[in-house]
Amino acid sequence: MAPEPTVLDRLLEISELFQRDLAREFDGTSLTTARTRVLWELAHSGPSTQQALAGRLDVSPRNITGLVDALEETGYVERAPHPADRRAVLVTLTPSAAELMREMQRDHEELGATLLAAVAPDDRDALVRGIEAITARLRDLVAAAEAGRATGGTGGPR
Repeated sequence: MAPEPTVLDRLLEISELFQRDLAREFDGTSLTTARTRVLWELAHSGPSTQQALAGRLDVSPRNITGLVDALEETGYVERAPHPADRRAVLVTLTPSAAELMREMQRDHEELGATLLAAVAPDDRDALVRGIEAITARLRDLVAAAEAGRATGGTGGPR
């Protein structure tokens, strides 16, 4: 008989289901998870330099250049001279991409409400607090593991 799934098993399953849903949603488009992260960041933070985007998304400058190039080629973003720094370029959403991101935000909110509706009303606040606590703890564990790797340590989140 198989052991009962653990909380970690369920969290991994949720992650996999989200990835499958995103893949289905983006099927037939030029969007990938990484490109969508760039669009999401621009939608929430406004126009940005590539350097700032790379920092916020924790990717290399070379990686962000490739992502922005692809998004520009497919009409999702535009590059324009920075108004205050002639060496810098601002990346902005095109009007159609801004509308797409508004639709995605609405879909995001609806899915969140649908998922939360699966939980008994009296349990919802506790669930949200638990998810926030798990997220914060995992964020700390990953940061510590990354700091250890940077200083020659080994291992992942524990």
